[in-house]
Amino acid sequence: MRRQSVQVAHASAGEDVLCFTTAELDVTANLDPLHLTIADSTGHVLLDDVPVCPVTFTGSSFRVWKASPPDEHYYGLGDKPGRLDRRGRVFRMWNTDDLGWSESSDLLYKSIPFLIGLRDGRAWGMLLDNTWRSVFDFDVSVPDTFSFGAEGGPLDFYVLAGPDPKAVLGRYVTLTGPAPLPPLWALGFHESRYSYPSQARVLEVAAEHRMRGIPLDAIWLDIGFQDRNRPFTVDTGEFPDLSSMTRRLDETGIRTVAITDLHIAHQPGVGYRPYDTGRAGDHFLRNGDGSLFIGESWPGPSVFPDFAQARTRAWWGGLYRDFYLRHGIAGFWNDMNEPSVRDGPGKTMPLDVQHRVQEPGQPGRTVPHAEIHNAYGQQNIRATHEGLLRLDADRRPFVLTRASFAGGHRYAATWIGDNASTWQDLRLSVPQLLNLGLSGFTLSGGDVGGFLGSPSADLLTRWVQLGAFTPFFRNHTSLGTADQEAWAHGPDHEAIRRRAIEARYRLLPYLYTLAEEASRAGTPMMRPMMLEFPAAGLETEESQFMLGGALLVAPWPDETLEPYPLRLPSGTAWYDYWTGRRLDASDDISLEKRLDHLPVFVRAGSIVPHQPLVQSTAQVPDGPLLLHVYPGPDCSGTIYQDDGVSFAYRQGGFLRQQFTCVTEGGGFRLRFGPCEGGWEPWWREIEVLLHGADKPARRIEVKGESLDRASFDEVRGVTRFCIDADAAGGEVRIETR
Repeated sequence: MRRQSVQVAHASAGEDVLCFTTAELDVTANLDPLHLTIADSTGHVLLDDVPVCPVTFTGSSFRVWKASPPDEHYYGLGDKPGRLDRRGRVFRMWNTDDLGWSESSDLLYKSIPFLIGLRDGRAWGMLLDNTWRSVFDFDVSVPDTFSFGAEGGPLDFYVLAGPDPKAVLGRYVTLTGPAPLPPLWALGFHESRYSYPSQARVLEVAAEHRMRGIPLDAIWLDIGFQDRNRPFTVDTGEFPDLSSMTRRLDETGIRTVAITDLHIAHQPGVGYRPYDTGRAGDHFLRNGDGSLFIGESWPGPSVFPDFAQARTRAWWGGLYRDFYLRHGIAGFWNDMNEPSVRDGPGKTMPLDVQHRVQEPGQPGRTVPHAEIHNAYGQQNIRATHEGLLRLDADRRPFVLTRASFAGGHRYAATWIGDNASTWQDLRLSVPQLLNLGLSGFTLSGGDVGGFLGSPSADLLTRWVQLGAFTPFFRNHTSLGTADQEAWAHGPDHEAIRRRAIEARYRLLPYLYTLAEEASRAGTPMMRPMMLEFPAAGLETEESQFMLGGALLVAPWPDETLEPYPLRLPSGTAWYDYWTGRRLDASDDISLEKRLDHLPVFVRAGSIVPHQPLVQSTAQVPDGPLLLHVYPGPDCSGTIYQDDGVSFAYRQGGFLRQQFTCVTEGGGFRLRFGPCEGGWEPWWREIEVLLHGADKPARRIEVKGESLDRASFDEVRGVTRFCIDADAAGGEVRIETR
């Protein structure tokens, strides 16, 4: 955790009272009796202790008790299923491999003890900086009381000021560090299953995508590609030439991602290098009596790296050399890192297994697994991420993790684990992904189609449509399930799924711009309604979400064909994303269900960049950049681009451009801000699509000269024209009367 200093504007102390004021917070601590009150700079109380006994201690554990006003809403806590608003439930933090989890499940793969409180449009955040097993109770044990505590470790928590949820997230990222800018290909469509049985089948799936014209950026290899499930090995019988396979895939613009679980097969004396080098370097965990800890996992008896040691993390990172540099694997998947141990208590290792915390420049100490457990997966992905950077310092690593702790978003993307092929799991994925985004994991997704079981044709189609508008878009399924590629279930479903995937690829300039914003400000790509509209009374709305600040996605809440309501913030106009039709905000809009249609809307005042269709992000778009302009208040948009692979953007190798559109009595002024950075864009022209018009433009003027090339779509109300990219450095005037 990054320690941050606080600028104190004023501090005072009386006999029983301590007070200090920052630019954003006013803190008062009464010492006898103990009572802590934290207010914002306007005097609005954000966090207040309960009147009696605000802190209790029992042995090494503690519990803190805070007042919970009836209209307070709570969000975050990462990987927890159920409602978006956490109020009315108890949550425990203990990373657990829970195969077949459900809406009422609690212990899942990640422990992120960070939450956001929201009341009357004012927000605050709190991070419990404690890795022990902890608990958060929202009004269950004691009415109108929110409590949190841990079984051990320090009573150390941060309170983060708002005033709105975005500001809270910005402070959380300042504290923990931002998520990195991912490689562009990570935002494409990914195909996976447990497991593709052979090299031939992988190449067949890739060729089928290209033959059918269904865009694809990555194919994933689950544990089946390994020799007897041993990490960092290859089954050369079924995958006789891994390097040749990845080269052939690369030639078609498809990357390869491979799983590398953290359990190392306990196989001495057989030439298994990860075990031999790990044992020689004393990198494996030990029991309390000093013996090697051995637990059951995919390869059978396994040993586990002690990631609390910096030297062990360096050793682990070095294991990727052949896969990354020789075999051409583009990204890595760290699974089973809760850690999952089949024969251990609670499906993990005993709490007295010993970890040696050793960091350069700090005194070493030996601690039990009870303290490290929740952070074990985080240190695993840290070792992977840092190891890949050492192997290739100018290539952005891509790592996916199942387990993590607060701050783990610095090292990896994530997904919601082993979901099921049910309509309920499809519905649950939305609030779960939203709370992961509010917990720092801006690049997250769910297994499209569900991992456990085989989805019906309709369910898979709807899941593909929804997945196309989530940050991480991977189709994945388990052993023994039916084929789940986009062409399963016949040509009608294939056509709908293809259109959804194509829509994502056309939207990539917008998505990549959101990813870059997330890497700077911590604002998630996929956002709950309350994040964009904190004062609009949509705090509990979880059946719809925002993708960035411009797009509202309203997926189907169930499998029925009954119409369902759309809740839009009052005072804001919207456009239908697919048709361009303008509609006014209303609380009683009813959406009709059609299998071939996912309702998506655009906020008036948005400018959304698109690109021509490509089959992968490795393909340079052929044609103009498309700017969809939706007039409205404060109309603006941004595009960010770079090479999508390296860190050259840190030295100015990027492009960022702002756009604004001002409505005038007789038309519009579309303004192009100066291009920041030194990256040369792929487009030479910009095609503008101005939505919401009821008649053709009388005149379009670019830098004082009339533009003759323009068209008008009367059905959609779209004025369309093209300008040279170099000519777009100033202003375009569109006269409508």
